[in-house]
Amino acid sequence: MADTDIRERLTWDGFGEATRDLARRILADGFEPEVVVAIARGGLLPAGAIAYGLGAKNCGALNVEFYTGIGTVLDAPEVLPPELDMAYLDGRRVLLVDDVADSGRTLALAVDLLKGRGADVRSVTIYTKPTTIIEPDYAWKATDLWIDFPWSWKGTVREEDAGLEASA
Repeated sequence: MADTDIRERLTWDGFGEATRDLARRILADGFEPEVVVAIARGGLLPAGAIAYGLGAKNCGALNVEFYTGIGTVLDAPEVLPPELDMAYLDGRRVLLVDDVADSGRTLALAVDLLKGRGADVRSVTIYTKPTTIIEPDYAWKATDLWIDFPWSWKGTVREEDAGLEASA
């Protein structure tokens, strides 16, 4: 079996369907966020698409590092600069968005940070994994496979260019 045969592959069309479906579910649930917060980097594109679907204009990002490579992680997730204006979120309805709840440690950290500000937080991810320690309020699909997202499956341009140089 080829490596790509055992992966979940999200296409750009699938991404559009997933984010529209999630926006519909959030609205049907009666949750109207005042702010959409992405967990950067993986949550940036889903957050933007879901915010458009909801008609939400206030958006921000919380920079969290946990995965340092495929299958390699830090001991614990860390919040990185630049910092989100947390005081603005006090008491607001916040939709927290990430691409996947894999271990769930990043999502749990972010939810706790926002709830600590008194925000009414709901979380959404495109995917969940069976290993997650926290279930998002909304998720499009569950999988136990490695996920190839349309924005990241090729790696960085640097990595791609380095491969071309190595094969030349």
